[in-house]
Amino acid sequence: MYYQSTRGGIDPIGFADAVMMGLATDGGLLVPAEIPQVTPDQLRRWAGLNFQELALEVMTPFIGDEIPREDLRSLIDRSYATFSHPEVTPLVEAGGNRILELFHGPTAAFKDVALQFLGNLFEYLLARSGGQLNIVGATSGDTGSAAIYGVRGKERIQIFILHPKGRVSPIQERQMTSVLDANVHNIAVRGTFDDAQSIVKSLFNDLPFKSAYHLGAVNSINWARILAQSVYYFYAWARVSGGDPERRLSFSVPTGNFGDVFAGYLAKRMGLPIERLVVATNRNDILTRFVHTGVYAVGDAVYQTLSPAMDIQIASNFERYLYFLLDGDSAQVRAAFESMRETGRLEVDAARHDQVQADFDAASASDEETLEQIRSTYSGSGYILCPHTAVGVHAARGMRDVVCLATAHPAKFAEAVREAIGLEAAQPPSLQGLMDKETRCTELDATQEAVKGHLRDALGEGV
Repeated sequence: MYYQSTRGGIDPIGFADAVMMGLATDGGLLVPAEIPQVTPDQLRRWAGLNFQELALEVMTPFIGDEIPREDLRSLIDRSYATFSHPEVTPLVEAGGNRILELFHGPTAAFKDVALQFLGNLFEYLLARSGGQLNIVGATSGDTGSAAIYGVRGKERIQIFILHPKGRVSPIQERQMTSVLDANVHNIAVRGTFDDAQSIVKSLFNDLPFKSAYHLGAVNSINWARILAQSVYYFYAWARVSGGDPERRLSFSVPTGNFGDVFAGYLAKRMGLPIERLVVATNRNDILTRFVHTGVYAVGDAVYQTLSPAMDIQIASNFERYLYFLLDGDSAQVRAAFESMRETGRLEVDAARHDQVQADFDAASASDEETLEQIRSTYSGSGYILCPHTAVGVHAARGMRDVVCLATAHPAKFAEAVREAIGLEAAQPPSLQGLMDKETRCTELDATQEAVKGHLRDALGEGV
């Protein structure tokens, strides 16, 4: 399997190189040259597999012979041994909804599904090559802690995570800043998530700096994250369908950076019988507006909401979808993003907008609607939703045969839950005592030069 850039500026590379490159050197995102197809017979056979076995089958075609099958099996088993539930991503019923719980990893968020695997994958590839990796990432909440927990203490890896100061939940902040391993560096930038993400992208686009400091990515721009997240769509479908290839199922996905819903789109392109993918957003609704209008346009501001991991204007993985929507035409992708850079918007034609609406539904939820959904689900079933999950459940109202992705444990958002139902969710063991731990964090201006200087200080002049 080979990978190429959405912007067409690199020669095809293999899976291992794609993982280590993260963001393509031409500024685009890496995508497979072809998407493997799953047959009805495979779907029937896979339906009886546990999560780890299923992950091995889904990932193998994208990796090819670059990692021996038994090594890949070992990486997968080690990655999901850290999860507290034997099913890894169990499917439950609550308030008349099917809920796919993705929060049983060490940081109680869906990002663990990908980042526990990616941390082990990095370690494996670096041990094989003898190389070093300095991870730089931006987080709107959960990615940072999941990435840190995926690589903390690992040899050959340093990790630098940027988060917007005061714009993540207290527990999310403490999960990151209380990890004191020597290879972990937390940075609070005085700005928004989009500011932090823009800084990270600029560092990766500075090719001499990226090369000199061996930069790598853990944000959902890294293809391995998309691949790992696609597995739970197959898993949920199998639990509902029993392996019947004729049974179609929809998914409602709380969406900020478009990575999670793109993983579902990948599964659908592979042949998983998905009826609809619902793009569920909060007040920062650039993606919902795109699905409805065909226009992707930046709004006036990034709004702070009760679902902070979705407080995003520029969704990184949207470029991957646009590449496939434009039939793999890299020149059109480049032109679209040049227009976006100059005018703050891009627009697709009527035929392609029809395709967007065939691929996705979309809905947004205000903070008031989010709170009401938490209240309604709790009063009807005693089940507590986190505010992000509540956005997804709200967006799925009236739909049949839909699975709602639960992206975080409700205890991570105690204030929102308390406001909705007057009590807090019981904390899982991974969160207990967190607020009493010692912390370490550096505060910086939200500029590329400030972050560059911090990396130079930490790593030396060219490593």
